[in-house]
Amino acid sequence: MRLEDVWLRYHRRGPWVLRGINVHLGPGEVAVVLGRNGAGKSTVLQVAAGVLRPGRGRVTGRPTRVGWVPERFPADQPFTVARYLTGMARMAGLGGAAADEAVTTWTDRLGLSAFRSVRLPELSKGTAQKVGLAQAMLRPPGLLVLDEPWEGLDAATRELVPELIAEVLAADGAVLVSDHRGETVRLPAARRWLVADGSLTEETSSADETFAVVEVAVPAARVAGTVARLRAEGHQVLGVRADASTATARARPAAPQVRPAAAEPTRAQSGADQGADPVIEPAAGEAR
Repeated sequence: MRLEDVWLRYHRRGPWVLRGINVHLGPGEVAVVLGRNGAGKSTVLQVAAGVLRPGRGRVTGRPTRVGWVPERFPADQPFTVARYLTGMARMAGLGGAAADEAVTTWTDRLGLSAFRSVRLPELSKGTAQKVGLAQAMLRPPGLLVLDEPWEGLDAATRELVPELIAEVLAADGAVLVSDHRGETVRLPAARRWLVADGSLTEETSSADETFAVVEVAVPAARVAGTVARLRAEGHQVLGVRADASTATARARPAAPQVRPAAAEPTRAQSGADQGADPVIEPAAGEAR
């Protein structure tokens, strides 16, 4: 898919929000759209998804099946979760039995089974966002466009989002995603598109940049907050663990351990090869 000299403004005499965007995204590729609030990130996503048409330029090579998840799911609709998803599945071209099977699969996978008979306006923001994810995945998309997909989700579903992205990429689909929470550090192979002043540039990483793995031990009650803070600061959290050494860690505070990335060839080094952000991994004491 290519955005070729794309310009867009919301009113005929209004300012140009996007100016001369030229970028491409191929099968099996994922790109993260970055930029300050109001820079035009969501506008780029909507143009790519076909929600908005550019005033000038064109979009070519867009896959036939596009999964679009807006930042805020439009829940003010008079449908139950099951009825809405079934209708979306039929609109995506699935027959009756296939539509029912897809709805069952995704409501189960996203923890929506208990909400199938609940009307959309009665859902919490996080649950509504799950419905948005489900409708985008009912039929495997050739292009998945996610605008702040982690916003409002519970921890279990946040962990599932990179898994869904990986499945789309494995099927030669493309993924475009924006994120201000720092969650996309778990996508080390992602291209990084920076939107500023109506223009888009692709960030490049230094090939000779050195990375390290840092293990950190924190009290069990503080694990969730620490992980969220580290991710928000742009670090990659490789995992969380608790084992028999917990008591020892409490009795004797451990000094931070820093190891060169080369010591972790299967995890940290692979991230460094892709130009990933510094990797932070909690220690064996309590958090990983």
